[in-house]
Amino acid sequence: MQKQLYIALSILLSPSLGFAQQVQDTHYEPTITKPAYPLGKGSLVKIDEAHHNFHTLSNRYLAFAKVLRKDGYEVAANKEAFSEESLKKTNILVIANAVHASDTTEWILPNPSAFTKKEIQAVKKWVENGGSLLLIADHQPFPGAAGELGKAFGFTFYNGFATDTTTGKDPNKKKELDTFTKKAGTLKVHSITNNIEQVVTFTGQAFKIPAKAKSLLTFDEKYIVLLPDTAWKFSAKTPKIPAKGLSQGAVLPFGKGRVAVFGEAAQFTAQLKGKTKQPFGLNAPEATQNLTFLLNTIHWLDKK
Repeated sequence: MQKQLYIALSILLSPSLGFAQQVQDTHYEPTITKPAYPLGKGSLVKIDEAHHNFHTLSNRYLAFAKVLRKDGYEVAANKEAFSEESLKKTNILVIANAVHASDTTEWILPNPSAFTKKEIQAVKKWVENGGSLLLIADHQPFPGAAGELGKAFGFTFYNGFATDTTTGKDPNKKKELDTFTKKAGTLKVHSITNNIEQVVTFTGQAFKIPAKAKSLLTFDEKYIVLLPDTAWKFSAKTPKIPAKGLSQGAVLPFGKGRVAVFGEAAQFTAQLKGKTKQPFGLNAPEATQNLTFLLNTIHWLDKK
């Protein structure tokens, strides 16, 4: 049975069927009845594009940008290395699935940091002085690429795949999504989760949070973290650790600023996946409350 699980995961997550064929859903249009700001008058949000990011403003995070702009925020791309100067006018910095230059073609261990030590120190100091960081690092290789930055704020990333062990035995029936609910206790009570009963994610990593952080999305005993040498390559010998108690979404006040960390990127955007153009993210029928979750997260980072 365990062997069947690994085969199913390898099929489901293979580049030909999965992550490599995610494209932006250009037709997605969010509905926001009460924007936080008048159009274009809100805080400046910069989406990182300077670190070989898989998700960028003009591509797979286009829907993310649409949501924020309809909520009144000013949204722009960051195309520079992080420094005191480049971050000076930014209110919220979004980093989604950055990778090191060596990981732009193959995702095989090791997965080095996407950021220099100087950049990490600049981001940490900027947050301490009042900036807000939304750091998103999906499954391998993204936790490896963002691990040092996460560690600067006390988070420990596991460079693998968080996987539900109770599904996946039939690759034709398995849905590539994970559901966190208040009823099950996996979606935690917080101002960000007000009026939200369910949040859906679409495969990612799991991480350990620092003592002062609050987990919003917490894995239960059904989950493990698979740690392959190569992304999407699983076998019965693939190392694994229990995921129970680990997080896939957490927030942390840090100095005068704030940090939100998530281990999955699709939940905050709208994409189409594979040959069948399957809705994947905010546009998925199971993810009806993810839009509110995104807006609440941004408002928390914006200290509204």
